Amino acid sequence: MQPRKTELARDALQAHRAPLDMRQRRLLILCDGQRDLPQLTAMIGPEASAMVIQLIHAGYLVSAAPPEPAPTPVAPDVKGAVPASAAPVTERRRSLVAARIYLLGILELQRHPQAAALLYTLQQARSDEQVVTALGSALEALPGLTSPGYCERVRQRLFEVLPETHLAQLEQAGAATS
Repeated sequence: MQPRKTELARDALQAHRAPLDMRQRRLLILCDGQRDLPQLTAMIGPEASAMVIQLIHAGYLVSAAPPEPAPTPVAPDVKGAVPASAAPVTERRRSLVAARIYLLGILELQRHPQAAALLYTLQQARSDEQVVTALGSALEALPGLTSPGYCERVRQRLFEVLPETHLAQLEQAGAATS
């Protein structure tokens, strides 16, 4: 199933007056008829399927059947060749800039002087090393500023977008301070 928005959903997203919470709005934005339910679940979380059903019943989404994949011809003379449809799915793009922007947004939401100081430090970081150091400092301080569950979700999301090389640096820095 590949849910897509209805006119009601488009109007609700533009007007900001619909009785939708932030997660429902995020799900509506992602439902473009291109993503299937497993992809949406990977992006939103395990409650995505229940939210999709709720939004379908409320008239915000319609269920679109996935398009039939075109058959891929396999050359009979090539042994061990992997058809294009069996190729591994490419990993999401990872970006230090995206990680930085995400954590800046999280820090802006915290109403605490320490969060403001961490925000300023992250904004002023210029080199990749300075950014990774500032990200690490923010992650270390976040448990004192917010709930443990929220902190863990922020950490997971950050690690999803952080490039592998910087992820290793951040984990090493976290291990060194523990």
